[in-house]
Amino acid sequence: MAGRLHIGTCSWKYPSWEGLVYDSKKPENFLQEYARKYESVEIDQWFWSLFGIDKVVLPKTEVVQEYIDSVPSNFRFVIKAPNSLSLTHLYKSQTSGALVENPHFLSPDLYQTFLNSMGPMQHQIGAINLQFEYLNKVKISSPQLFLDQFVNFIKNIDTTIPLCIEIRNPNFLNSNYFQTLTQHSIGHTFCQGYYMPDILAVYDDFSQHLQGTSIIRLLGPDRQGIEKTTGKSWDKVVAPKDSEIPGIARLVRKMVDQAGMDIYLNVNNHYEGSAPATIEKLLQYL
Repeated sequence: MAGRLHIGTCSWKYPSWEGLVYDSKKPENFLQEYARKYESVEIDQWFWSLFGIDKVVLPKTEVVQEYIDSVPSNFRFVIKAPNSLSLTHLYKSQTSGALVENPHFLSPDLYQTFLNSMGPMQHQIGAINLQFEYLNKVKISSPQLFLDQFVNFIKNIDTTIPLCIEIRNPNFLNSNYFQTLTQHSIGHTFCQGYYMPDILAVYDDFSQHLQGTSIIRLLGPDRQGIEKTTGKSWDKVVAPKDSEIPGIARLVRKMVDQAGMDIYLNVNNHYEGSAPATIEKLLQYL
């Protein structure tokens, strides 16, 4: 049975998409106009949630309702879960440089509060992405300790909405990791960029463990470099990835058509310089 493919961008409020997505640089409702062109989008703003041991900011009711009202009922959101759940320690900028443990790390109670905060949006959430930073031995002593803590977390949460996890340390991507995800019906987020291995190689190595829902994020290797090149004007391709886009498209089709997976393909401006332009390239092969 074939799965479903949902294509969208990482965030959406970019005035430089005039002519690509929007009719003007300042549409009355960016998301409403976006949803006329795409059927899915990644909400990344709720990731930024941890501002101190006792300060966690979760989605506001009025913003959630605004987003629901802006899109048709078949539109799907991919939500980046709050970093208050995925950071092992507070940012050093919040602690005068000291390493301070985050008491909310993988908290089932906080995850449920997060789900509750999104209330009426839940039926339109295609997947939730739990993005971890680069976990070194100072942050967490071993991949196995991480998996033990993660399994304890997922045993105590509501997984009605598909949950995927994004790992930024390639040493964690092994058979034990993927078997654990399969055992607990958790998806993997494929990250193209940030010094992670090519997603085609990851799929080839571990495809036997993959099923259900996955997220693919095309992020690019050099965020600061491409911002300097573009001046944060995201209207054209400046770092073409023409050699890898056909392979990514073939991988997506294999995952959807042959493996029967539901795939959320989210493209970032930082991948080539313009997420809408990249999507147009992908669609030629999809």
